[in-house]
Amino acid sequence: MAHNTNRLIHPARMSLAEVETAWQVDGGTPLPECTYDPELHTGPRLTIESSHERAAREAVAREVCATCPALELCRLYALEARPKSGIWAGRTPAEFAELAGELEDLEVA
Repeated sequence: MAHNTNRLIHPARMSLAEVETAWQVDGGTPLPECTYDPELHTGPRLTIESSHERAAREAVAREVCATCPALELCRLYALEARPKSGIWAGRTPAEFAELAGELEDLEVA
């Protein structure tokens, strides 16, 4: 998937070329919904949001993710990449960390 060696790039921040390379499925590219409004999924770049504003933004981002054609690709990407911020496939990084831990527990058992 498209990222540099220093940090992961949220699909919302990828260029169209990176999206087309990273999200290719059966010859087509399901364009992630987050590419239309990046700050909805990654947060504002130049302002600080209150916890209430963040919760409201994340709730809307989760709704957008629910109907995204790249939802499953994003989920797999986030499980592998372990993001530190943003909303990925409708989940926060903390939720992915918890899910990854549960999956690891199942693999061990």
